[in-house]
Amino acid sequence: MEAISERTPRPVRRALLGQSWLDLTFLHWEVDPEQVARLLPAGTRPDLFEGRAYAGLVPFRMHRVGPGFGVPYFGAFAETNVRLYTVDAQGRRGVAFRSLDASRLVPVLIGRAALRLPYVWAAMRVRRDGDHVHYTSRRLLRRGRSAVSVRVGERIAEPSPLEHFLTARWGMHVPWYGRTRYVPNDHEPWPLHRADLLRCDDELMAAAGLPPGGAPRSVLFSPGVAVRFGTT
Repeated sequence: MEAISERTPRPVRRALLGQSWLDLTFLHWEVDPEQVARLLPAGTRPDLFEGRAYAGLVPFRMHRVGPGFGVPYFGAFAETNVRLYTVDAQGRRGVAFRSLDASRLVPVLIGRAALRLPYVWAAMRVRRDGDHVHYTSRRLLRRGRSAVSVRVGERIAEPSPLEHFLTARWGMHVPWYGRTRYVPNDHEPWPLHRADLLRCDDELMAAAGLPPGGAPRSVLFSPGVAVRFGTT
């Protein structure tokens, strides 16, 4: 039986890492569940909404990443991730990352070595001009570019079941030396806005094995939240 993600996270009792995710755009496409299943960490399966799987392209600004209040310089950078939605045998719903492009080399190296996350070093920029937000990314050591622009619209008073499913994720499934680890997080409910997609010239989805077909099913924007990763 399918279920929508939990309305609120299980509180993180012992926070190991803090960060803020700012000026996010969520672009989502429907994808074939069988195609998704082949790309997921061991022990997980596609988390479906009304029988459909989704893939997300999410550009944003990472701010003050690190223990406690974070590190001002090395913990502030632009990032774009390609992600899928997972559920494991314990019923824990989360995110599996196909790629995470980031503009700061040290977090890329730490993310790959210590967290086993597929970080990629890229030249990136996030620029906001009134209600227009522009994101650009160019990978530095391999091929791949992305350029996304949106116009931010009205605040969403109550997200639809699909909008909640695509954004309310309280953990990630990470391949870890032959096993899959679940890393939980918590944060306040997302402040979500409608958004109009003005431009999407992207190579990152295809590079992750998820070539999008046509226009995205969902386009959302959020000014952001403060996040804690740790143990529940």
